[in-house]
Amino acid sequence: MNKKLLAVMALAALSPLARAADLDGATLSLSWAGPFAGILLSIALFPIFAPGVWHHHFGKITAAWTALFLAPFAVAFGLGTTGGIIAHALLTEYLPFIILLFALYTVSGGILVWGSLHGSPKLNTAILAIGAALASIMGTTGAAMLLIRPLLKANEKRTRNVHVVVFFIFLVANVGGGLTPLGDPPLFLGFLAGVSFGWTFQHMLLPVALLAAILLTVFFFLDRHYFQLEAREGTLLAPDTSHDKPLKLYGKRNFWLLAGIVAAVLMSGVWHSGVEFTVFGVHLTLQNVLRDVILVILAFVSLAITPKQVRSGNEFNWLPILEVGKLFAGIFITIAPVIAILRAGTDGALAPLVHMVSSNGQPINGMYFWMTGILSSFLDNAPTYLVFFNLADGNAATLMGPLADTLLAISMGAVFMGANTYIGNAPNFMVKAIAEQRHVKMPSFFGYMLWSGCILLPSFALLTLIFF
Repeated sequence: MNKKLLAVMALAALSPLARAADLDGATLSLSWAGPFAGILLSIALFPIFAPGVWHHHFGKITAAWTALFLAPFAVAFGLGTTGGIIAHALLTEYLPFIILLFALYTVSGGILVWGSLHGSPKLNTAILAIGAALASIMGTTGAAMLLIRPLLKANEKRTRNVHVVVFFIFLVANVGGGLTPLGDPPLFLGFLAGVSFGWTFQHMLLPVALLAAILLTVFFFLDRHYFQLEAREGTLLAPDTSHDKPLKLYGKRNFWLLAGIVAAVLMSGVWHSGVEFTVFGVHLTLQNVLRDVILVILAFVSLAITPKQVRSGNEFNWLPILEVGKLFAGIFITIAPVIAILRAGTDGALAPLVHMVSSNGQPINGMYFWMTGILSSFLDNAPTYLVFFNLADGNAATLMGPLADTLLAISMGAVFMGANTYIGNAPNFMVKAIAEQRHVKMPSFFGYMLWSGCILLPSFALLTLIFF
């Protein structure tokens, strides 16, 4: 973050009661949402039309949009209120979010699967199933980074392997992360807002299991079809097993650290210390601060105890987490007026969106599922989840109670439909980039959407009929 933003943040101390929640959304025009939309559109469009510019300057582009929001806002509402918004966004949302991703990314990067695998329909389906199961424990990013390279290596001799990576994105980088707040960033944001760990697992278990079963079944028969076709064409060569190396798992001590991450997150959700303190006008609880400290310690322990060869085998680097960190710093700040407008309901500038997903004051859960999902497909599923979470009610207790089906619709839409495009969820592009480095001819942006449209959209329609 640049020095100007830090300076404004420091000014929050001058107005300790200034918080984003105090904004009167009914008085805010939709123009205040422009910088937030600008960041999301930049994420969506720059990688397509100007990938080189985005790769080298995404941090500057995000900072520019953030400054475009902060400067006029400070003039209109004062430095104290502006600093309060920054402090609230960073301390209660951004830091816990990025610390969890940092811990999962670091620890999972210290686990290496090494050995000889030969791609077949049964083996590939098994790897996808294991990855989907691990995604809710290690996070979609962690599980994807752990298994994509072994999967690619197993299928490198096959002439038709694009579908293997596409389904890997569907299942491991998205759907599999739907069971816990650890799995996918949107659910962790819900956890930070008060949605319990148990509620997420209980209500998302059936949708995740059903969708995963559908996708694994479709994949198995599709992969078997291609496997048999390659055999008939004579392009499927019998694997040379004379130099096979047994499958080994390196960096196994990191599994204990993963267990520590799970325990720390659970602790912050079930233990209510009653101890609170204020930093820059933001109320923090002891259990949440302790969780974040533990997560940082576990990440550094992983760095200390994992041999360098293990991380080298995983081609581990910090670029993905740095990109996420820079982007979401801007997102969490610029989303503040959007949330305030949504909280105003029909009195706010987003009243048409409110009417679209509700009728006579009652939520239309099917619309919540599809609207959350469509925006998650083309923007980013974490901030989209926040937008619809606040649109529905914004109170976790209400959403877990009388509006449980609405929260389920929002959660399913954000997690599942992040798989619709390369830009819907952070691991999608990471998997694509790694596959292309291994000479897999991945489909274009719209080519990938053809895959997701043919396979995922009918599945989502079925889920709508079953659950909403």
